[in-house]
Amino acid sequence: MLAGPGFFGGLFELKGYKRPVLVSSVDGVGTKIKIASALKRHDTIGIDLVCHCVNDILTLGAEPLFFLDYIAMGKLVPEQLAAVVQGLSQACRQVGCAIIGGETAEMPGLYTGKDYDLVGFIIGAVEKEKLITGKTIGAGDAIIGLPSSGLHTNGYSLVRKLFGETSSVLHTYYPELGRSLGDELLEPHRCYYNELKPHLSLIKGMAHITGGGLTGNIPRVLPKGMSVKIDSKAWTLPPIFKLIKKRGNVAQQEMYQVFNMGIGMVLICSPENADRIRKALSEAKVIGKVVKTGGKERVTIK
Repeated sequence: MLAGPGFFGGLFELKGYKRPVLVSSVDGVGTKIKIASALKRHDTIGIDLVCHCVNDILTLGAEPLFFLDYIAMGKLVPEQLAAVVQGLSQACRQVGCAIIGGETAEMPGLYTGKDYDLVGFIIGAVEKEKLITGKTIGAGDAIIGLPSSGLHTNGYSLVRKLFGETSSVLHTYYPELGRSLGDELLEPHRCYYNELKPHLSLIKGMAHITGGGLTGNIPRVLPKGMSVKIDSKAWTLPPIFKLIKKRGNVAQQEMYQVFNMGIGMVLICSPENADRIRKALSEAKVIGKVVKTGGKERVTIK
């Protein structure tokens, strides 16, 4: 142990690396907090935040090392804060990540009543020669999709606009979901670190499908001159996205630009390694392939 609590900065001793590259990310959970507040259930919001951040640095092949949080609120509500922190702690333990500090700010002049916001900061590390950057991606490589657990942490502003966010609305049971709308919307963001860690050497590039959907996130890891073709029939669209589309008469293109549409993480690898990953991960599906760019569109979904 380097030191006890009470210092002005958090400490972390980096061990076991020869040529480490530090990988960082900062994110929030958006207006999913409004759903949690309406249902007075705050124990999963911390899980969402950690999983989102872990997935972001995972796309570069990084191991999560430590995490810090920032919680701002209008009024300190001990049980609400405790539930959030419980979720943070639970998610960090599952991936072996240390929480080394944070900040809790009570600002009644900025936030109203029990309203709050939540931000997470994560630092990870990867050996320099094992960085996953996508630079070796080429035509013919396979696109593998791993299923999401639901909306994850994106698209909640549109959902709230379409359905509302009152307690009665969120407690409404939908047969196609097999549970209430609120239970569906609060399903925690899936973390892919533990299942992908043993297979990182097989992967050329990864895209965490968050805001911007498949069409906005996959191009971030593609080399110049490369595009992808996605077959939307390669996986089963979860009922929540069908419900949203029907409720708001949302155009198909917009759905793919806002939501993950059931694919939470995309892996890009050679066809041979795609077979290995599919054998190791039962939920992994080949959903497309890399092609040479033939126009402006970097992602084509049919």
